[in-house]
Order: sequence, then C-alpha cells, then structure tokens
Amino acid sequence: MAANTTLTVNRRRFLTSAAGFAFVVGAAGLRPSATVAGSVADAEAHLNIWVSIGADNLIRIVYPATDLGQGSSTALPMILAEELDADWTQVRVDQLDVDDRRYGNPKFGMVLYTAGSSAVQGYYMPLRLAGAQARRTLIRAAAAHWSAPEERLRTEPNVVVDPESGRRLTYGQIAGLTELAAVPIPEASESLLKSRSEFRLIGADLPRIDIPAKTRGAFEYGADVRVPDMIYATVVRAPVEGETPVTVMDRDTLAIPRVLGTVMLPDGVAILAETQEAALFGKSALSVEWTDTAASRAHNSDQDLMDYTSEAEDLAKDGAIWRETGDALAAVNAAPRRVERLYLSDYAYHAQFEPMGAVASVTENGQRAEVWIASQTQSWSLRTVTETLGIPADRVRMHMTPMGGSFGRRTELMQPYLRDAVLASKAAGRPVKVLWTREDDVKFGAFRPAAAQKMIAGLTADGALSGWRHRVAAPSVIAYFNPLRWAQVAPQDVITMRGAESKFYDLGDMRAEHVITERRARLAPWRGIGAAYTSFASEAFMDELAEEAGADPVAFRMALLNENARGRWLIERALEMAEWERPRSETALGLAFAGYGDSMAAGVAEISLDRESGVIAVKRFWATVDAGLIISPNNALAQIEGGVVYGVSSALKERITIKDGEVEQSNFFDYEILRIDETPEIEVDIANVDGPPTSIGEVSTPIVAPAIANAFFALTGRRLRHMPFTPDRVLEALA
Repeated sequence: MAANTTLTVNRRRFLTSAAGFAFVVGAAGLRPSATVAGSVADAEAHLNIWVSIGADNLIRIVYPATDLGQGSSTALPMILAEELDADWTQVRVDQLDVDDRRYGNPKFGMVLYTAGSSAVQGYYMPLRLAGAQARRTLIRAAAAHWSAPEERLRTEPNVVVDPESGRRLTYGQIAGLTELAAVPIPEASESLLKSRSEFRLIGADLPRIDIPAKTRGAFEYGADVRVPDMIYATVVRAPVEGETPVTVMDRDTLAIPRVLGTVMLPDGVAILAETQEAALFGKSALSVEWTDTAASRAHNSDQDLMDYTSEAEDLAKDGAIWRETGDALAAVNAAPRRVERLYLSDYAYHAQFEPMGAVASVTENGQRAEVWIASQTQSWSLRTVTETLGIPADRVRMHMTPMGGSFGRRTELMQPYLRDAVLASKAAGRPVKVLWTREDDVKFGAFRPAAAQKMIAGLTADGALSGWRHRVAAPSVIAYFNPLRWAQVAPQDVITMRGAESKFYDLGDMRAEHVITERRARLAPWRGIGAAYTSFASEAFMDELAEEAGADPVAFRMALLNENARGRWLIERALEMAEWERPRSETALGLAFAGYGDSMAAGVAEISLDRESGVIAVKRFWATVDAGLIISPNNALAQIEGGVVYGVSSALKERITIKDGEVEQSNFFDYEILRIDETPEIEVDIANVDGPPTSIGEVSTPIVAPAIANAFFALTGRRLRHMPFTPDRVLEALA
C-alpha cells in the first residue's frame, strides 16, 4: 500500500513558499491566517504549514521530528493523513531541516527535539488538527466550485464527493481551482476531527516508509553523506575530560600520503586527509602530549559508586524532592518493621550502531555554513553551529539525516562532533566529514549515570506497606548535557529521576528524592532515562518487601493497585501469558511492573542459570503494555521488543568502567552487548484502551532488569542488587 511513499530529505519549500495560509502551534493553540498559498500557475496548494497538495494529486507532509529508527517518520504523517482523508500511496514525507519553532515539539516547549518517546504523544493533536483543517478547506473549495452546500459533501481518499449529484474532484484538481484561494479558512478545532471509529490509517499496519530503501541498502544515514570536494577528518581527543594539548608532533602524520594537515580543536587535534583511510593512518601516527592536571584524573568508577553509596545512606543529607505524598518519614518511623536495601547500577554506553559524525561546509571566511547532521534536535544542532562560528541562524543551512540508532546520545546542547566538523571545515576552506570510530564513540561517549539507590519502607504488623522512601544518589544529567535547561528546571532532573515517582502504585506516604552527587563522567540521556535503573531498584525492592511481609509478590503488588484497574489487568495478562502457576524445573519466573511517563508495562522474565559460570540466560520474556491509542501496531510491537532486548543487554552485560579519568572499554569486544543467540523469545500484548497515545519506545526497558532479578531469587533464593548481573556478581551472590 505504501510502495510509493518515501521520506525526502532537505526540502525547504514549506518555508520559502508557504507565505499565505498557515496555522501556528504554540502556547495559544492554533491560529489560522487568511488565505491559501499557491496559485493555478504553480498548481500546488499549501493548505497550511504542514501540508501541500500538487496538481498531480501528491500530498506532501512535513515531518518535524527526526528518525533514529523508531519509525516516527511514518507514524506522524499517518496522523495528519488520517484526518486529511489522504490516499496513503499518494503521500510524500518532507524532513524539516530548519529550526522553525512553529513545528516544535509541544512536549519540549516547542523546541525541535525528538526524545523521551514524545514525538507521537506531542504531535498527535497538532497533526490531527492540521489534517482536519486542510480537509475542511478542500471541502469548502469544492463546495464553492460546485455551488453546493458544504455540509452535503464528503471525502474519500484524496477525493471530495457530492453524494447527491455524484460529482467528484480529486485533491489535486482542487489544488488548481481559483476558488481555493478565496474560501474562508476554517478554525482548526476539535469539532472537525474524526471519531475513532472512522479511522482508516491510524491503527492500521501500514509499511514503514524507510524500510524499502533500508532493505535495498540504499538508505542514506549521516555516515553515508558525500558532497563535492569533501575531505575527511579524524580527531585525536584528550584521554581525560578537561585536558588540552601541550605539544603536538605531527611530522609523521604529515608524511603520510594524502594527509593534508592538522587543526587544533578545543579538546583535541583534527587530522585532515583526502580519504578516510589516510585520516585514520594520520591519527595513529600523531603524537600529542596532554596536560595532566584535570580534576577528572581522580575519577574512578568503583570509587564513584562507593561515594554515591555513602551519600545515599546518609539520611541526614536532604535530597531534592522528586515526588512526595503524605509523610513518608513519619510513616516509616511509626511502622513496627523497617526494611532497607541498597541497589547499585554502573555507567552504561548507548551502543548505537552508527557512531557520531557530521559533514560541514563553512564558506565566506566562516560567515556561512551548510551542515549535514544525524541528530535528535534541529534546534540544538543549529545552535552548535551558530555558537561555534558566532554567526546568525539565517547564515546556516542544515540537512537533517536519519540516524542508525541514538537512544538519547544525540541530544546534547553543544554537539562536539558537529562543532569539530565546522571548525575543521573553516580551517580547511573545504567541506569536511568527521566520523568517529567505534573506539572514539566508546572512550569519549556520554553515558547513563552510575547510581546508588537507598530504598526504605515500613511494614505494618499484618504486612501492609507503611511508608516508602526512594533516595537516588546520582549526578544531574541535565546539568551536564544541557545547562540552559538545567537553569530552568533545577533541581528537578527528569533524566536522572524518571521512574522514581512510582505513580502507578498507591503507595500512600511516599517520598522520592534526588541526592545530587558530583558528576564524574560525561553524561547523556539513555533509553528509558532514569527509569532504566530506578525501576530496577523499586521493583526489586517490591519483591523483597513481599518476602519480608510473608506475602506473595503478585498479591503484594495487587494490594497497591486497587485504584489502577488498567495496571492490574497488565499484571494479570502478563501472568496468564507466562503461565505463572505452571511448575518449572530448570527455570524460574520473575515479575515487574513499572511505568514510563504516562505509559505502563508489566513483564515476566523466565531465566535459567549456569551455576558453574554464573551466566544467566533469559529464555523468554512476556510484556504487556498500556500506551493509549496505538498509531501503528506493528511498529509499536517492534519498539516494545527492541526495548526488551535493550533491557536484557543492559541488565546482564553492559558496564562502562573508568580508571584515572579514562574509560577502559573501547569496542564491542570489551563492552559486550546481547548477541542474537542470547536473545529471549518475546511475546507482547498491547492493551486496547481509550485515550490519546502515550510513550511507546521506552516503556518496556524499565521492567526487564527487575523481572530478571526477581526471577533469580525465585530460582536461587539469593538477591541481585548491582546491575549489570555479570557472572562474577552472580557467583558472588551464590557463594
């Protein structure tokens, strides 16, 4: 059905020619203006800033987000196309390449920013309204042309129909009508929207528009960009954050054929060459003496966790309140039993398959730039260029490319890979491509923070919960990767603390607090952000509380979900899928229930254990998810399955260690990720519920680690409280 639907990158017509009718999404909502842009001469009608229709009946829809493999370049246009009543085979998708805040993500204050599984949730209503408004405009134009009452007309895919007379006009024909420019523009209101029962596209399994080119190997990622006269740059970076070159000895580098020169950068040295291979050889030949006085030289990941543990356990040290209801401290202190546990998690790398990179062409003595960038944010990519060169935004042209994975890695306010390409191009006077090696990407990565979490709860004499306290000792991620945002939200760090709110349980007296620790590594959002480790602590602790109370772990949770029928259903369905009550001989099951934003998920892990080696194998995983309205079921399923795989990999294997300020890992041989033969069978059931869409891309990751930890207890009677559950830690737990 979608064989002809493609993603076109770098189209700019919407900003240069849509000068007439438009509506703007902003704090005040939707504001229609007076006229439709376009004419009979150009035979293309710009119905609003989101959509235009040509005389050839093709519909072009602006895609305002960026695609990192999550499929939103299909899902978002589907939403608008649904309300427009578009023929999906006639839809073309145009990537937005500029920082035009009219298209901004409502979930991020209108910044163009694709993160937090927010694209569908944030753009759902604006795109529906845009499509409905455009459809009503087409109906009005056809009514004027036929001198027919507007209320009598209907639409079919790409056609306006008069049921009484049988007359029909395609959308392309209407685009060329003189009446179109004269019709009054309807206000974009919810009264124009379809009912859910009328949806044709939303909820249908339309093929993703990126898959055909990916299948043919023709899809162009950021790493694939080639432009005329382009040269290549590799960068030798300071081994420790905060250090700079003292001396650079580049004689051997410059002697390598096709190496053109070296360029000093803020935290490294770039080697310019005619080929990528020459640049890499030049990098290996370069000798740099670095300063050795940076405070980061004292950073060691093992010591970091010890220090964070001390801060988490120092109850006299107040944390920034993340969520609080009632009086948790009083409730715990008054309870006849007090239960305390400590949970730890290490730094984790994103492991996206496409390393960081960018192409920049800086001209006019640094006064103009054109860049090609795989990024999650038009806004911050543009800012990186303007801040680096000190030029206004109108002197920068951007080309946003799809990404080979990201998981939050490409969201920082200042993007060093883009900055380096810009500086290298300015120095060379030619377009320059910077592409990090995997070793660069690991050693100079920005990571999920290490965290120590102190869980404290009270139990009544009959085993009921009486007070819940969750202390997360970890640095602020936002303060590092986006200090502008931190200045607005401090001390509330959603990246570090997401999940600790435990809002889907009725915990009564509860407090979640952030003990903000010293940052000792580069940091960035990671799939599931804080919930990837806070839910591990809270759900593992929930099982431990059930044990202390002498209760079944399922019944203990259900007692806290009396006001959450949808959450209870998720758990019940996951247990049913896993055949929870069926006896197992060599394996065991563990349960977890958690949320991400407004979405909820329950998961059951079935594990086996090699007691000689300490290797845990996750054999099967069952997940149930409540994420509101599902736009594209198959794509949602893929996102949930991917989140489970990511969670298993993180829970069992992934760990970054730092010694004397240097990352010790360098590639996938020493930063291990889950292999295909280690991947569990995954079964997913997505709840069919009323309401708008919520987050889907990260909701399944937080339930994985606690489900595995709880299954390990069911199998062995021992607890795992330090993630990842590496063989040495498993053997230690068994000893």
